[in-house]
Amino acid sequence: MEKHVEKFLKKISFASITIATLTLLLLYLQIPDTCFDPSDPDPKPHTRFPKSTCDFTHRTYTSIDKRNRRLWSTKAWTTTLSSYSSLFKTLQARNYFSNYSRVLIVSAGPGQPVQALTGLGVDDVTAVELVDSPPLVSRADPHNLPFFDGIFDLGFGVYLDRALFPGRYVAQIERTVRIGGVCVVTVEECGADEVDEIVKLFKKSRFVDSKNVILAGERRTRIVMIVENNS
Repeated sequence: MEKHVEKFLKKISFASITIATLTLLLLYLQIPDTCFDPSDPDPKPHTRFPKSTCDFTHRTYTSIDKRNRRLWSTKAWTTTLSSYSSLFKTLQARNYFSNYSRVLIVSAGPGQPVQALTGLGVDDVTAVELVDSPPLVSRADPHNLPFFDGIFDLGFGVYLDRALFPGRYVAQIERTVRIGGVCVVTVEECGADEVDEIVKLFKKSRFVDSKNVILAGERRTRIVMIVENNS
């Protein structure tokens, strides 16, 4: 009796496996109607079977130029750009840089500081960020800048307070700025005691001044240092 039951169960298992295999085969061979043009007599292989849900809809390509024009025309961009322009005009009026200066911007974001400087007539501007934003900003680690020593006249660290290693961040800006050049950093708005602690991070520069400013809609403190030793 047990042998008959065993044979019966084997037959059922075999039949189930056969049905499942045929079902999967039919599903594999069936072409989804929504993934290709029914009028196409010979659809390409990549249109027969979508590789992901993204393939179900048509995606238009947007060029970098078109994307940038759209971004640069937004109110948020123009407002931020205006705040950087105001900051740089003050620095330029104090002769911290000129139109012929070589300027480095660290933590440049999508590039508003670059546009602000070029709008003031500064042509030689290098901007870096962890994520590039062509054509204004290149990709680089602010803790390990890929530049020679003392090649810039002005080094501007936009967000020192957000650096993983503030000491290293400052040291890299100091290293790349020439003797007599200017290092400028901004941090979240703070008082004199906090400014003193930030100044101590600079090992080759002397303190010039600090001022509270509005930058990109944030209340921040701007600190200016003059490089005295680059060795």
